[in-house]
Amino acid sequence: MKFQELVKDTSLISALQKQKIDTPTPVQADSYKPILDYKNIIARSETGSGKTLAYLIPLFERINPQERVLYSIILVPTQELVIQIHKQVELLAANSGKDIHSVALIGNGNINRQIEQLKSKPQIVVGTSARVLELIKKKKISAHTVKTLVIDEADKMLDKNNLPLLLDVRKCLYRDIQILMYSASFNKKAMETAGQIASDAVILKYNEKETIPSNITHIYVVTTRREKMETLRSICNALKPDKCMIFINTQYDTNEAYQKLLYHHYKIENLSGEQNKLERKNAMERFRTGKSNYLISTDIASRGLHIDDVDTVINVNVPSEPKDYLHRCGRCGRNNKKGICISIVTENELEHIKAYQKAFGINIIKKKLYKGILVKG
Repeated sequence: MKFQELVKDTSLISALQKQKIDTPTPVQADSYKPILDYKNIIARSETGSGKTLAYLIPLFERINPQERVLYSIILVPTQELVIQIHKQVELLAANSGKDIHSVALIGNGNINRQIEQLKSKPQIVVGTSARVLELIKKKKISAHTVKTLVIDEADKMLDKNNLPLLLDVRKCLYRDIQILMYSASFNKKAMETAGQIASDAVILKYNEKETIPSNITHIYVVTTRREKMETLRSICNALKPDKCMIFINTQYDTNEAYQKLLYHHYKIENLSGEQNKLERKNAMERFRTGKSNYLISTDIASRGLHIDDVDTVINVNVPSEPKDYLHRCGRCGRNNKKGICISIVTENELEHIKAYQKAFGINIIKKKLYKGILVKG
């Protein structure tokens, strides 16, 4: 099936072709009609399967550009994802010629500037729950006009840290609005909560067992905790990746690792929760455009971000939950390109490697560094 057979609006088909997209993924094809029919959706689809366009395409077809009222709120867990989705809305609007606009609302952004932007009467708002709720309470967002609430990275949005704010936003909207939830993973508790929020939803699941694309190679290297940073440098020197994302579990360790790699003249960016909106935006832009070929971060960069041509992911600290490993390694090997995910582990962390192998049916190969290259361990 091609988009010409699915989408009625020829301007949207042209817009997708400008992005070199002509064939819908399963989640895009299956989302289209239920969204047009105002049905609720709970969708689990693997990383890189085009979930953002799965809901944006039918929303664009439904929105009347002449009606300058807020039609949809899209809630996401991180400011990087806010910016990414906002840019996709603007790109789709520009390429289709539709007078549809979006405003990005981020917690540490300038609230007065955001209020000014809302005066332009966007049809779509993309934001984090706290800032969206704040602006609803200030009566700067007209919640009564919203027809569709999208909850992206839904499993994260439904965890104990994000759920209370999400529910507060939901209470501000009409009871019968459409709710769309999308994520690469849903545990049992998240699925139950999703069902309570989006009643009578169309359930879309692909690969009942959560999977990782087969084009990603998985490797682990055993070292001591003290030697992890030196091992990281050796792996980077051995692989010389074009574009590499490095994940570390704590902000303190992330900052320390960033300073050490910067000292050794790596072209590296640090994505930190301590940075302001502009600093984080600029760091992401330099990495996206290839001015820097390393990005170091905690898990704030593992969710939903689509960065083209990432060929390598390195876990300096492995995540305790298998689903977080899925999200991290899913940053590489997108668009069916080959990717490598390398985990640097201590003997005590080997249990996590076994858990990932069991959860996703993958083979994680043990390797070691020998004379500057990675060889079978």
